[in-house]
Amino acid sequence: ERDMDIIATGLDEEQLNIRYSKGCNTSRRANPVEPTVPTIDFENNNSISYEEYYSEIRSRYLNGLQFMIQLQCRALVDKFNVSPLIIGLVGPLWLRFVASTRITSDEWADQTFQDSESQIQGEEDNESSHPGDRYGSEPINIHRKRIIYVWYRSLKSAIPISLSLAISFLVCHLAREPITPSDISNWTLEGKIPYFSAFLEIENKFSPRSNACPILASCMFRPIKAVSSQKLESMAADVARRIRLQLPPVNFHAVASRYLRQLSLPIEELLPLACRICEWSNPPELYLSANELRIPTRGCVVSIVIVAIRVLYGINGYGMWESSLSNKNPNSELMQILEAKYNETDDMQQEYSSDLPSYLDYCKDVVFPGLRPSYKDPEKLKLLKIENELLDELWEFYQNNKTRVEDYSYGDQDSARENRASKDLAIKRMKMDMEDNKFCYIPPRSNVKRKDYIHYARKREDVYVYAVHADYYVLLRSCAKVAQVETRIMHIAVLALERRLQWMEKRADSSLRMKFNLNDTCGFCNSESATDDDRMDLSI
Repeated sequence: ERDMDIIATGLDEEQLNIRYSKGCNTSRRANPVEPTVPTIDFENNNSISYEEYYSEIRSRYLNGLQFMIQLQCRALVDKFNVSPLIIGLVGPLWLRFVASTRITSDEWADQTFQDSESQIQGEEDNESSHPGDRYGSEPINIHRKRIIYVWYRSLKSAIPISLSLAISFLVCHLAREPITPSDISNWTLEGKIPYFSAFLEIENKFSPRSNACPILASCMFRPIKAVSSQKLESMAADVARRIRLQLPPVNFHAVASRYLRQLSLPIEELLPLACRICEWSNPPELYLSANELRIPTRGCVVSIVIVAIRVLYGINGYGMWESSLSNKNPNSELMQILEAKYNETDDMQQEYSSDLPSYLDYCKDVVFPGLRPSYKDPEKLKLLKIENELLDELWEFYQNNKTRVEDYSYGDQDSARENRASKDLAIKRMKMDMEDNKFCYIPPRSNVKRKDYIHYARKREDVYVYAVHADYYVLLRSCAKVAQVETRIMHIAVLALERRLQWMEKRADSSLRMKFNLNDTCGFCNSESATDDDRMDLSI
């Protein structure tokens, strides 16, 4: 009978021994093609069934992620004045997405178990080595892997922890809030939105672990890395696609007015022109896309704002920035505002990076929350006390030498301000800054016979180099810094918008110049073929 079992199941003798030791069904009447579902025999009094294991793991993971999303939405409403409408929107959206993954179906646990057995056996991890000796009656597969971790990895693959941020951003998008993916990403890193430390609140809400789900909440709900804004936007679009949700474009009016306010530019003059350009062009980049390599939506919004500023102020390479160095141009105030805003955002530091104590508190509360010594050995506690005394001495040394280091930095800043006074040095620094971002400096236009909108192009050397004037570059890098988009990506977005506008202008111009030949029209349009009853009296 044992030989027949080997033939029927397709397992070798070692794998069959594992099945026998765990009481799995290896009857020769089983399907020899598909792996069989285990029926575990638990001998202890606190035995847990196969169904209770996967039900508890699935329930804890879904409930924990749902609670994390609720915490994030509450933080957006309480701290950033987002509409409370998102709290009502997030529930149905979350449930629809969970249903789309099919992890709540009855076949999910068995299918995941069978897939784990059909995979090629890899290196054993620490959690799966000799599980029969360490973890009693927990179910394992033929590769001696703990099934609870197989189910957990399946849940994490279907609904990763970072998806909570994508759903939080998506409901803000549906509520027409001027919240961008870069905002969500920044607030997450600053600890203002529960993400890295959310597992602590999940532990308080639920128990750290249970018998059927021995995985700690710190392991189950603790992210290992931050999520970029581009990834966040593509994940939100993918969620909408999977639940077949038709998304509106970004709220251009709200986002554009926010950026103009950050740039300290007149909203009353620029926003109506920017809205007309947006309504006329209607670029597809205003819609969320699952393509992670596409221009972000906030980049498209700012590109429209840049075109509006260029049209209104005539930023077309006339030497506006060069003349602003000597205050000879009446529009030099615009260049000074843009440079000041660029330097302001460049020097702006996060709260946690202002000084060392703030950074240490940030690491303790956000980066390494809940980190405590896990040992209670007296010898190790004695070493910990010595380490703390050494840290106190180093901290005292830092505080005593802090003033001296700051004095040196002030001297460097004073000398830098003196060097900026020279116009030639300013132009040289501008050229160096442009070269660092793969741009090429173009001198101001002279002997201009026709003042029109200038279109820039790129040239191919070793890499693509973008040749632009300094006044346009100052505008471009300031807007890119406010939108938190790379300067070259921002320039590509502007070029794409300008090509679209140019194409639409040509189409509109050709339509207006088109002449109709009445001889080619149908009988209903030809006046000669119309009867007396069809003619209308248009006389007044």
